[in-house]
This record gives sequence, C-alpha cells and structure tokens, in this order.
Amino acid sequence: MNSRYRILGIDPGSRRTGFGVVDFIADRAIYVASGSVTSTDGSFPERLKLIYQSVGEIVEEFGPDAVAIESVFVHRSAGSALKLGQARAAAICATFGSNVSVHEYAPREIKQAVVGTGGASKEQVQHMVVSLLALNGSPSPDAADAIAAALCHGHQRRLTTLLRPGGIAAGLR
Repeated sequence: MNSRYRILGIDPGSRRTGFGVVDFIADRAIYVASGSVTSTDGSFPERLKLIYQSVGEIVEEFGPDAVAIESVFVHRSAGSALKLGQARAAAICATFGSNVSVHEYAPREIKQAVVGTGGASKEQVQHMVVSLLALNGSPSPDAADAIAAALCHGHQRRLTTLLRPGGIAAGLR
C-alpha cells in the first residue's frame, strides 16, 4: 500500500458545500487542497446546479480514487433534511462520470475517527484536522468537515486492508 491513494471528502450543504482532498501514502495522510462551494444566490435548483458543476470540476482537477461524503442525519425540520439530501445527491451525481468509489459516513462516525468522540464540536474537528495534517492555518468549518470525511475513509480503508485475509493482522492471529 505504498502508492498514492487520493480521497475527496465532501461535507454537503444547500448553501455551503465543503471539500477536502487528502492523499494517503502508506500510513501517512497528506493535505492536498480544500475549500467550499458557496451557493447562496439564485433559486434552489440553480444552487443544486452550482454544487453539481463545482464538484464535477473538483473531481476533474484532482482525480480522486475515492469520495467520502457525510450521510444525511436528522435535522430539526423536514425541509432542511430534504434540501440537504438534494445537495448530497447533486454532489454524488457529479462524481459518476469519473469512475470513483463513493463511501458514506455518518457525522458521528467521522468525528469519532478524527477527534475520538462522536459528539465533537466543529471547532474540535478543525483543531484535529490542523493537528493531524500539520497545517499552517485552519480551514473553514465546512472544509474541515470535508477533510475529516476524507481522513475517516482513509482510516477505514487502512483497517480493512489490515484485516483482509493475508493482511498484516492475519499474522497476529
């Protein structure tokens, strides 16, 4: 597992969708890029179109091997949950032309993998992303959440590889 494995993390939102690109080389996570797609202007369908187009451009530019996206969780209102689901769908559909695998993780699962507790705050996620990747500055909360999704998938992939028959863990049994 010494070759580069690139993961695009996505934190979907109907007004702000965060993205983070992380390379994994062996056990090392390396920051590549992050940011957010801001879609506050226009009608809701126009905002979904912007998410779709922007994520498609990000996939084309960075060529990820996999995408890790935060799954829908229960919102205070059904309307918010529906809009979030549609924003997620726009982001996921934007990856279909690139033949990348898409992996979904619950927000608590992402926080657990990066911070060590599923109830971590956005500030704690930001802090751990900066610490784990030795960043000079702090990404926006949406970008940090997306980077955390990428890190979560990278850790899950590593564990799966270790536990596979013939993997490193096989010799420990």
